[in-house]
Amino acid sequence: MKKFQPQPGFVVQAYRFALDPNATQEHALRSHCGAARAAYNWAVGWVTASWWQRRAEESYGIGEAGLTQWRPWSLPALRKAFNEAKHTDPRFAAWWEENSKEAYSTGLANASAAFGNYAKSKNGKRRGKRMGAPRFKSKRKARLACRFTTGVIRVDADGRHVTLPRLGTIRTHEPTVKLLARVRAGTARILSATVRHERGRWFVSFQAEVKRDLKRVTRPDVAVGIGLGVKNLAVMADSTGEIRTIANPGHYDRARKQLRRASRVVSRRRGPDRRTGQKPSKRWEKANAARNKVHHRVADLRADTLHKLTTAVAAEYGTVVVEDLNVAGMLRNRRLARRITDAGFGEIRRQLTYKTRQRHATRTISADRWYPSSKTCSRCGAVKAKLPLHMRTYQCDACGLVIDRDDNAALNLAALAAAATGTGVAGDQDAPAVSKPRRADQKTRTTHPRHKAEAGRAGGATLPHQRQTEARDRTQAEALTPW
Repeated sequence: MKKFQPQPGFVVQAYRFALDPNATQEHALRSHCGAARAAYNWAVGWVTASWWQRRAEESYGIGEAGLTQWRPWSLPALRKAFNEAKHTDPRFAAWWEENSKEAYSTGLANASAAFGNYAKSKNGKRRGKRMGAPRFKSKRKARLACRFTTGVIRVDADGRHVTLPRLGTIRTHEPTVKLLARVRAGTARILSATVRHERGRWFVSFQAEVKRDLKRVTRPDVAVGIGLGVKNLAVMADSTGEIRTIANPGHYDRARKQLRRASRVVSRRRGPDRRTGQKPSKRWEKANAARNKVHHRVADLRADTLHKLTTAVAAEYGTVVVEDLNVAGMLRNRRLARRITDAGFGEIRRQLTYKTRQRHATRTISADRWYPSSKTCSRCGAVKAKLPLHMRTYQCDACGLVIDRDDNAALNLAALAAAATGTGVAGDQDAPAVSKPRRADQKTRTTHPRHKAEAGRAGGATLPHQRQTEARDRTQAEALTPW
């Protein structure tokens, strides 16, 4: 499937609305999502069956020419095979006509993407953590979701209903006037719709091609550096020297007392037990729903806070500099993991990236993960070799500057915008990242005047480990060159 490319001046935007389906409509929604999961499991089993068959034949000494052919996992091939099997397969023959064809296409498309990602990861063509082969989705754990790309997909004229294929007209919990007004004006065109069950209720997301006029920011010539933290959600320092601190609301910490009470009630009810087959009681389900409601409220409050923060920043500054934090590694600290998760570091960077690019045509710069923003003096540029986390005040040994640690880091990030070129220490968000070789030396280099003088007397000679690092960088760059 080709990726949709919007026309010039148009962007692809999602509009999500909560639904209020009745009992019949909710049953149909669950049936469609279950059909998508069943089609996904069928595709995984159909493709991997040829893998196991080939392995069994190889154990008998059969040559390559006599082995069973590999079954393809492209979406057209899966659709063709599924359409032939759904009439005779006992898992689908009795009920496949009850749901829209889009439900089965959703599962097949997800399976095709999963096999494609696995193949790219195995061949080293996919960034990130190595992915394993697709596995079957459990009925108990699988997320309920289904996507519609063809058929009747519209927002009704009354602004309180939506119409989807085979599901009919469903009432929305909130008005749909934002999307309806654009559709009527001809500045939006609905491409697809996805229904999903999360946080205890149903949602529908419309993917639309929207004509968006860029809005001029308030201070286009000013760059801001944003330092993220636990005590303070964000410390912002702009290129004019102004510093602002955004306190961390700590939504989860505020709700912990209520969560403890709700969890205590759940623990005193008869819950499910997979070992004995015990099913939960009605009182357990009611108590568990009350506890989940608290979790959902915390998630909604966190999302609202982050959106308000990122929207305000994107609408004010012409350049935004954020840190490339290793959030996954930071979560290994058991003393800070809960607060880091509650802050949402990765979500802040993601929202800033698309809001600056699509809404204001400004740029977001990501500082290198090893850039010593906290260790560098914002006045003279001297770098400390070590700065423990418990030291919250930065004291420069060269110029005597005394400043808050977070304020100093934010000022350094703001100053980094002037030197950003898309490569090196900092770069644009869309620029390819410069990979580092394993066991590369990431120690902070001190730039105290005394050390600079010693380096000058030494004639600028490089140390052995520095020469080894430079050689590894050159070797890796030559290996990645396409020609």
